[in-house]
Amino acid sequence: MSLQKRIEIKLNEALKSKDKETYSALRLVIAAIKDTMIAKKIKDKENLPDGELINLLKKMVKQRNDSCEAYKKAGRDELLSKEIKEIEIINEFLPQQLGESETKKICEEVIKSVEAQSLKDMGKVIGELKKGNNANSLDFSKVSQFLKVMLK
Repeated sequence: MSLQKRIEIKLNEALKSKDKETYSALRLVIAAIKDTMIAKKIKDKENLPDGELINLLKKMVKQRNDSCEAYKKAGRDELLSKEIKEIEIINEFLPQQLGESETKKICEEVIKSVEAQSLKDMGKVIGELKKGNNANSLDFSKVSQFLKVMLK
């Protein structure tokens, strides 16, 4: 079953169970999917490919994290809790992120395979990581931090 179909099923379940938070968050996701499909000229009967949908969901989580920072600074706790709940709902559909130790191990392996020596080679390493099977399960902000330390 496609990721988009799973989101639509969860949306219908939230509607039936009158879970307003989940329903409103998933309505935003569906709207973003429709906008992307229109921009890419994908027909209504087709689904957005899972890879593109994962990237869209990651973008939505990043936007909400940025909003959380702004709400913390402004002391808007009610809006902060709403954003956090939306992040949790969206994260249900994202692949599980690898932990720090697994991320470091993968980074070390790729550094060895591309023979990276310094920070100048960081682009090669990140490019190789994005090609790999673990691209969706890596948090590239953590990867960037690890590579800066490893490639000094």
